[in-house]
Amino acid sequence: MVSVNEKVETGKKMKALVTGGAGFVGTNLIKRLLKDGHEVVSVDNYSTGKKESHQEGCLYHDYDLSSQHTLGIYVDHGSYPSWREVEYDVIYHMAALARIQPSLENPHKTLFNNFVSTLNILEYARKNNIKVVYAGSSSVHHGLYESPYAWSKFSGEDLCKLYSNVYNTDTAICRFYNVYGSHQIEDGTYSTLMGIFERQYRNDEPLTITGDGEQRRDFTHVDDIVDGIVRASQEYFKECEIFELGRGINFSINEIADMFGKDYSKEYIEQRPGEYDITLADYSHAQELLNWKPKRNIEDYIQAFVETERFLNE
Repeated sequence: MVSVNEKVETGKKMKALVTGGAGFVGTNLIKRLLKDGHEVVSVDNYSTGKKESHQEGCLYHDYDLSSQHTLGIYVDHGSYPSWREVEYDVIYHMAALARIQPSLENPHKTLFNNFVSTLNILEYARKNNIKVVYAGSSSVHHGLYESPYAWSKFSGEDLCKLYSNVYNTDTAICRFYNVYGSHQIEDGTYSTLMGIFERQYRNDEPLTITGDGEQRRDFTHVDDIVDGIVRASQEYFKECEIFELGRGINFSINEIADMFGKDYSKEYIEQRPGEYDITLADYSHAQELLNWKPKRNIEDYIQAFVETERFLNE
């Protein structure tokens, strides 16, 4: 079997499975893979993903990866899902129930979905000799026992290390830091901070800030995240490697809000449980092994957004 990095070096087309392919990061990843000329299949249960995000050229399947039929173990009780019929070179496991607050409200849903789906993907990869790139989270740095979400993401990392160590499954972990950009979620339980701020600004509503707004976040553009994910998939590592994908610079939420206009109205609300004070990536390992570093910044992004909105409203 030709390895992923051999295919990259020879310019051959890869067959990629993207879990959570209708979600925020998954959609942007699929756009990149299609642009690079690869064959892409998506699996998503659409709990947070949107069919409006579908990209032409990608084959989408509505499927729950925490289902008992995912591995075909229970073939006497159901047929193999059609997405398994492709011989993949790499699986990008982006699917997860994200965000801390929803996990506090419904721990079983978050823990079961995130742990079991990751286990199923790794077992499928083990049986079929497929590389796996796992979407980690910066939340693992802020108390594994502070939220079910943080624990679920850390347990996924541990599963990747286990399968790498015991079964020689080629795995890599990419930890994301406060992602923003195209296709981000603006409404509902799983909305991102930047998605909320953009929606509120667009609707001429106050920007809602939790607590005193002094908590600091390392905001990373989704295109930089995707570039790191792709680079991690193109290299072979003897053991599971962890790459922190963040800008390495953070801002307080107050500073981010001021970038929309120092005089723009703000509304402070009660701090949510489980929130931590700071996120800050150290991307030196990604730079060393993947030759990756972030190229975009939140300051220019917000400035361009504000200028565009002002132009549209003139």
